[in-house]
Amino acid sequence: MKRRQFIASGTALGVTSLFSSRISHAVANPNAWLIGSTAAMTGPLGAFGLENQKGVKAALAQINAKGGIHDRPLQMEVLDDAYVPARSVENIKQLAANPAIVGLMSCLGTANNAAITPLIESAGLVHLAPLTGASSLRTSGLRNVFHIRASYSDEIERLVQNVASMGIKNPALVYADNAYGKEVAAEMMALLKKAGINVLGPFALSVDGKNTDAVAAQTVASIPSAVVLATTGAATTGLVAALRKVSPSMPIAGISPSLTQEGVRQLGTSARGVAITMVFPEPNRSKHQIIREYQGAMRATGEERFTTGSLEGYINTRVMAEALQRSGRATDREKLRQAVAGIRNFDLGGFQIDYSGTTARVGSRYVDLGILSGDGRIMS
Repeated sequence: MKRRQFIASGTALGVTSLFSSRISHAVANPNAWLIGSTAAMTGPLGAFGLENQKGVKAALAQINAKGGIHDRPLQMEVLDDAYVPARSVENIKQLAANPAIVGLMSCLGTANNAAITPLIESAGLVHLAPLTGASSLRTSGLRNVFHIRASYSDEIERLVQNVASMGIKNPALVYADNAYGKEVAAEMMALLKKAGINVLGPFALSVDGKNTDAVAAQTVASIPSAVVLATTGAATTGLVAALRKVSPSMPIAGISPSLTQEGVRQLGTSARGVAITMVFPEPNRSKHQIIREYQGAMRATGEERFTTGSLEGYINTRVMAEALQRSGRATDREKLRQAVAGIRNFDLGGFQIDYSGTTARVGSRYVDLGILSGDGRIMS
């Protein structure tokens, strides 16, 4: 990405569903493989949780249309935690106590995953593809947690490389005032300073966005050459909108959780020029087989909008299906764990998962960087 493209693009400036606390993608089938999850379907990250589940739904429909896994359908039960860690804990207790739940997938949030991981380890439940890239959750001592997406550290490194290459010397850093934001901000500041870049701020943005206008004013008053985001959820949408009103040409960049697809939709042309790291291939380009299969599955469920959030849900479900296929007809929680751990060089068609050679159980190191266009798509 070139500095001219980044700055120039910044100058040219889903449908919400109501969910109960329990979400199932199909009528309960006693013969089904049942996967559980706790994730935000409401609250600050509700838009991302809903978008992710669209991809899960598409993958489940595609898998089950082909006969399921070992002639049994695959189903998922999601409990809404509204991005509140205490609710995540209660949801995991409920899921772990259900003997029909063979594993967990895509539990959402850094603080949420930090809260539930001890329960998951003690229950011996596989948790595939946590929806977080926090380095603090990628430790060698965890036996049951298997990441798919690259870490925030990988994303931050890629972002800082581009900031440095464009000659930006005085960026302002805005971070979410929670565990996720503080951890990401600390890593960003360390790498930016190592690259010889002076960081302005940092400025703390409340998760509920109540101090958005004040933070935007403080940020612009610091006279930055760009704004780097360690934020997430709905608050980021309000912040970007506020920054664009005051300084339409300000370059803005963040890592993948910074903006949800719903946030991009709400921003409209104001999202144009925002640079975002990506931990999955661009979902609107059909270069890779996995993207073509994802797009076909989404269209089969009536979805014509292709997003990184739903692509992540689709890929996570495909990997879970592969693990269940490998674990055998009479699988249980431990057999599923062994099957996931045994995945080596599994190529989905342009996106590869491999759990060999890493004690932190991270399946992918894929990171790219793109710029949002006026219609919300990513230009790499």
